[in-house]
Amino acid sequence: LAGSVVALGKFDALHIGHRSLAEQASRMGPPVVLSFTGMGEILGWDKRLPVVAPCDRARVMLLWSAQCSGLTPDEFSLEFGKVRHLSPQQFVEKLAVELRVKGVVAGENYRFGYKAAGDSSELKKLCKEWGLDVFVVEAVMDKFDQAPSSVQGDARDRGQVSSTRVRKALADGNMKRVTNLLGRNHRLFM
Repeated sequence: LAGSVVALGKFDALHIGHRSLAEQASRMGPPVVLSFTGMGEILGWDKRLPVVAPCDRARVMLLWSAQCSGLTPDEFSLEFGKVRHLSPQQFVEKLAVELRVKGVVAGENYRFGYKAAGDSSELKKLCKEWGLDVFVVEAVMDKFDQAPSSVQGDARDRGQVSSTRVRKALADGNMKRVTNLLGRNHRLFM
C-alpha cells in the first residue's frame, strides 16, 4: 500500500457512496479501498450474503475507473480481529508506518479505533500528526428517500445511501432503486 491513498469503509455493497470515497482517493493518489474481514462474526452480526459477489468485485472496480481519473481502485482488507483493539492513534500509526499509505479518505460519519472511539474530526487531526493527506467526504444522499431538511441527526437519519438501503430495495424487488443506489445494474451469481 506504500504511496497509495486508502478509502476507509466496509465496502460491502460497493454503492455510490463507496464510489465517492474512491473518487476522492483517486484525486489524491493511487486509490485503494481498505475494508475489514471478519467484522460481522466478531461483533455478532447476523450472517448475510454479500450484495456484490466476490467474483464480480473486480468488474465493479473497473467500472469505477471512469469516475476515478481512469485509475482502477485496488482492494485491500485487514483482518478485523487483528486491528479491533487498536486505539484511533494506533490505527492511524499502522496506516502511516506499517502500511506506508500517503493519504486517507473517509466518510463524515466514519468511526474507527477500539469501540469506535475515533470520528472524522479525530481522523483529520491524527493524519496531520502522522503526515498523511486526509479528506473527509460528505455523505451521499439517497435522492429518492431523503428525510426533510428539518430532520435532526446524522447523515443516516437524513437519508444517506447505505448498504442497508440497497439490501432493503433488493428485498422489496425495487430494482430501479437498487440501480440508482449502486450506480449500476445489480448482478446475481448462482
